[in-house]
Amino acid sequence: MPLTHTRVYGEYAQVKSIDAPNNRLTVELQDRTERTYDPRRQQGVSVFHEEMRNLSVGDRIQFTAPANELKVANRELGTIESIEEDGRLRLKMDGGRAVELDPCKHPHLDHGYAMTSHSSQGQTADRVLIHVDTELGAKDLLNSRMAYVSVSRGRYDSQIYTNNAATLGQELSRDVSHFPAIQQDPVAQKIEPQPTHTNEISRGFGFGL
Repeated sequence: MPLTHTRVYGEYAQVKSIDAPNNRLTVELQDRTERTYDPRRQQGVSVFHEEMRNLSVGDRIQFTAPANELKVANRELGTIESIEEDGRLRLKMDGGRAVELDPCKHPHLDHGYAMTSHSSQGQTADRVLIHVDTELGAKDLLNSRMAYVSVSRGRYDSQIYTNNAATLGQELSRDVSHFPAIQQDPVAQKIEPQPTHTNEISRGFGFGL
């Protein structure tokens, strides 16, 4: 299982323990000090799992967090042009810029062959393949806005793949224009206890979300 990390305003920490009854989270900072806090009272925190990605020259990749010093936006796409012996990557971004980076310092990279409908906004491709699972737990994600954004990404062709063509039209006709894009839910900030796993991380060029 991947390690769980947090990032608070650019500083990284690893989750060490979870106190669900008291809603407390203990993290270890990079200097080995530990801090315990209630996540409902802390803003600007991102949580992610560290996962291995095998990258090769020619691979399409996307940034899963903004890299401000490189002037790269979140979910921006590019292609790997070369991988140096020290692991540094040379990328050609879709906008035409050349970017060089050390994945150890910029670990928020992932394969760029697929992305969510939300992340694809502003992107265009000649042809797109759209996967729609009508049994998805988060039913609110299936709506007319998602359908429009996904289908309109394809310049010449868009194809939808689904598990249930009979109910697809009904699922994608749901109108969410009268609801805010983000709704605050205090319950969502409650900590749930997680099972303990043995973690093993290998060395590599890219690390996941």
